[in-house]
Amino acid sequence: MIEKINSTDLKGRLVIVTAPSGAGKTTIVKRLLASDLPLSFSVSACTRERRSGEVDGVDYYFIGKEAFEDKIANDAFVEFEEVYEGSFYGTLKSELQRLWKDERIVLFDIDVLGAINLKRQFKEQALTIFIQPPSLDILVERLTRRNTESEASLKKRIAKAASELTYMDKFDKTVLNDDLERACKEAYDLVVAFLK
Repeated sequence: MIEKINSTDLKGRLVIVTAPSGAGKTTIVKRLLASDLPLSFSVSACTRERRSGEVDGVDYYFIGKEAFEDKIANDAFVEFEEVYEGSFYGTLKSELQRLWKDERIVLFDIDVLGAINLKRQFKEQALTIFIQPPSLDILVERLTRRNTESEASLKKRIAKAASELTYMDKFDKTVLNDDLERACKEAYDLVVAFLK
């Protein structure tokens, strides 16, 4: 259990978990959210279609490309990126303000370049954790097993994952996810150390 934290220490704090697709970051983020840590999930906005079981405002804010571009023009994002051609993702300023108002630490499950952008802006207020897969081959196997992509989409995702692995040294900490329980505990311990 983490000791009681002074809520004024939470203002403006971010924990950013990033990894190539298929490395296990979402599973680790869900475990962190279920822990005793004062974390709240930052819901990203995106232009992609909603997948089966996803809920607007919980998994993502699903908005059309035109509305997304309007928000860019109105400086509504802390960061945004065209992750895949025609698919935009971003963090709304209003989302951070909402969570900080509730005196929570904002927890991100975000792509690699988005994580770099956030770290650049928030510096020591942010802890960045890169989830490293055991190998690229295992990552490819995990992505293929998901069976959620067309062959062309899967090839794009694998190429992007290989590229993202080259950014590993840009983050505060790296957690090797070759054993899920150990990786979850290591991520938890890193957040606890960051809050002290």
